[in-house]
Amino acid sequence: MAPVPVGTAASGQRLTRKGQETHRRIVSEAAALMYEHGVGRTSIEDVQAAAGVSASQIYHYFGDKEGLVHAVINHQRDSVLGVQKPLLANLDSIEALEAWRDVIVSIHRDGRNQQGCPMGSLSSELSRSAPEARTDLLAGFNRWEEDLRSGLLAMRERGKLPDRVDPERFALALLAAVQGGLVLTQARRDTVALEASLDTLIDCLRDHTDH
Repeated sequence: MAPVPVGTAASGQRLTRKGQETHRRIVSEAAALMYEHGVGRTSIEDVQAAAGVSASQIYHYFGDKEGLVHAVINHQRDSVLGVQKPLLANLDSIEALEAWRDVIVSIHRDGRNQQGCPMGSLSSELSRSAPEARTDLLAGFNRWEEDLRSGLLAMRERGKLPDRVDPERFALALLAAVQGGLVLTQARRDTVALEASLDTLIDCLRDHTDH
């Protein structure tokens, strides 16, 4: 089934304010359950119980589980990038990059996200089995990478990034460092690998700017 547009039911009907609130509650509860237990182990019945709604309401808003998963992916993307947005919008210096790094590490150091990155967790589970979900997730990762790249380009415009540093590749490396670091964070139950990967890249960038 095609993804349901934001602000509408599966039938295409525009949602009332109350409908929008119910829609948000269902998505929020589904996202929490799928993050903790995985998409495959989260049933429509589980979401019903958590959100306090009927099965007919879920099908009314999302059409089927695939539509609900699509909404959850968008919710997690907006949540992950929303926390970073103020920093990503001003990522134009080494100091700003370090502040962004500190926020990423602190989110996972305090135990709030023990299952790793919400987007990364969904990608690990869905990228092989659900092509449409993979497309949605890739779009989210591309947005994240684009925000990092925009910051590095702003650094270049300010003369803080040498021409020999490729903003596109470096942005991708930063994103890969976050995702890889978070996989090890899950296994190790600490943020040492995440800190090491980000600090190494930032130190490398600092070395480039010092010469």
